[in-house]
Amino acid sequence: MKFQPLWAFAACLLSLSACARDASQQAIVHDAEHYVLLSQNGEQWQKEDKTIDAKLAELRKKYGKAPNIVHVLWDDTSYGDVGIPAINIIRGFSTPNINRMAAEGAMYSRMYSEPSCTPTRAAAMTGRHPVRNGMYGVGFPIEYKGLSGQEKTIAEVLSEAGYATAFYGKWHLGDIEESYPHNQGFDEALFTPYNQVLSLWNKMGEGVNAVQGLIKPMLVKDPYAKDKGFTASGWVMTLEGKKGQQAQEWGDTSHNTYVKIDPESQKRTLDFIRRNADGDKPFYVAYWPNMTSFIPNPKKRTLSRSLFGESMQYNVDAFIGRLMEELKTLKIAENTLVIAMADNGPMSHNPPPGLGMTETIFRGGKGDFTEGGVRVPAFAWWPGVVEPQLVGDIFHVTDLYTTFARLGQATTHIPRDRVIDGVDQTSLILNGDTHSRRDYVHIYTGPVLGATVKGHWKFHWVNDDPTSKSGIGAAMYNLLNDTREHNPVLVNGVPHLEGFKRMRKRHLMTRKQYPDAPAGEGDAYTGIENARPETLAASKRDNYIPTPSRVAGSE
Repeated sequence: MKFQPLWAFAACLLSLSACARDASQQAIVHDAEHYVLLSQNGEQWQKEDKTIDAKLAELRKKYGKAPNIVHVLWDDTSYGDVGIPAINIIRGFSTPNINRMAAEGAMYSRMYSEPSCTPTRAAAMTGRHPVRNGMYGVGFPIEYKGLSGQEKTIAEVLSEAGYATAFYGKWHLGDIEESYPHNQGFDEALFTPYNQVLSLWNKMGEGVNAVQGLIKPMLVKDPYAKDKGFTASGWVMTLEGKKGQQAQEWGDTSHNTYVKIDPESQKRTLDFIRRNADGDKPFYVAYWPNMTSFIPNPKKRTLSRSLFGESMQYNVDAFIGRLMEELKTLKIAENTLVIAMADNGPMSHNPPPGLGMTETIFRGGKGDFTEGGVRVPAFAWWPGVVEPQLVGDIFHVTDLYTTFARLGQATTHIPRDRVIDGVDQTSLILNGDTHSRRDYVHIYTGPVLGATVKGHWKFHWVNDDPTSKSGIGAAMYNLLNDTREHNPVLVNGVPHLEGFKRMRKRHLMTRKQYPDAPAGEGDAYTGIENARPETLAASKRDNYIPTPSRVAGSE
């Protein structure tokens, strides 16, 4: 392949699809910035790819199939809280197994997520910034929306390449039938459509005022209430299902059921691995724990006493230790990539009492586009393949999509009719530090572009400098010297100013060329074989989101 000079790629950004056709009929369409890097690094990447292809072919010959993939994704963790023993001591809890994973594998210092739960999960599943598919907001019961069936998840991509697939834990990608994981490519699933807030949505939570006004039988009747449908009712907490079959509600909505979800998910994860260890198919399993209840356990086992510290040490970290040992026992560790990471920064804004999350190194937390909201702990463990090392390159959660596909010989199943933001980072995983194929990140706050990172520089498009609209606002940060983004620079950062403006323009051009798609919408909780009467009553979207024609003349 002959690589065009930078000006040629810039010129063809007006029609990325045309560029893709010129390069290859089968080319994946990426965001504009990728083509800028490709024009300068393409020949070197081609050389690396030949070596990578030979390495992967050697592994397939040795083990008789493509590598297995395990993705563990937990909640709301500051960079440094896990993987670094000294910070464990500072924080009052221990993560010896994650620390061992960091020592034996790769520890990424610049893994970027999206700013909150649902967006990061959508990004991991689709390889796309959530603004492109309407999944940029955090969902709560009952939302009547979710991940569209028009999206193609990594589970679908790998399934088409012959992988066995399973999902267990916190899905948080919607409550409509098309969004359920067993309808999005997974062979089997046990999942929660929402997040940890449902640990409070029960008699225990209402009784201690952890949630207020939800459990009607416990409340004094309000003589002034007019709208019976204002507060959620009939919600579902946990579902299970298999591909091609209807879902089943698992358990009930009590706190007793909630605390059983992670142990059951861990049990099923290990069972799925055992069932597929000696099979002809490679496997992909995503275990995304709910991690903690927001109702504290009276029994304290860490110095921190926090919900976060207790759950990290005795839930998440303990399972990762069991996972690593199980893979070794089954003698498949050397043909299994494990990626373990957090989904966003700490819930440092408006947390429930006793949560114990904090902004450890970087400023910001869950919901922020500052580094503390999106720069998360992340590790890769693959004995004999991933060398122990610290990695300083930029890695983005969307990159897992394309990378998993490359490892699984499944890239031909990635759709070509939309932008895939994730770039193939197989070289970063196999070759290590300095081998990333991105030096940039676009960070959204909801549907708005909040900031852009390029190398060690960052520009806040959303800022409170009154002169920013004039083009001379101080909104640029050197992340090496200002890790908490407290001191924006102007004059000494001017050499990068126009470069950031060009990046933004190119990125927005791709969104115009490939318009954003909406999330899926419709009735909630359809496709549940054992749905409760109260769930069926709450499932009709039109009952709660009336159209003008339905209410016309009602007054």
